Amino acid sequence: MLAVQDVRLDPGTRQVWRGDREIRLSRKEFQLLQALMARPGDIVTRGELMADVWQTSFYTNSKTIDVHLGWLRRKLDDDPRNPTLITTHRGRGLRFETATAVAS
Repeated sequence: MLAVQDVRLDPGTRQVWRGDREIRLSRKEFQLLQALMARPGDIVTRGELMADVWQTSFYTNSKTIDVHLGWLRRKLDDDPRNPTLITTHRGRGLRFETATAVAS
């Protein structure tokens, strides 16, 4: 079981909860969330995400990650304009934050 902030992820059952609410995710959304939650507080590069989630060592554009990230943020109620769970670090990658207070 992975637990960061108020998000819990059970890899065995493929279940995710935010607080007491269970969240239904597609397979890729689940894998993306798991890849980020496995390294809380660390910036995970887009290349690492493509390898972990899409099993490829290259990507032609980042829209694949961005689209899935958008769906994931929406389902987690993580405001894309002011995210508190998954933050984007331009030119570096994505990070699952360990605390709700995120420095700008």
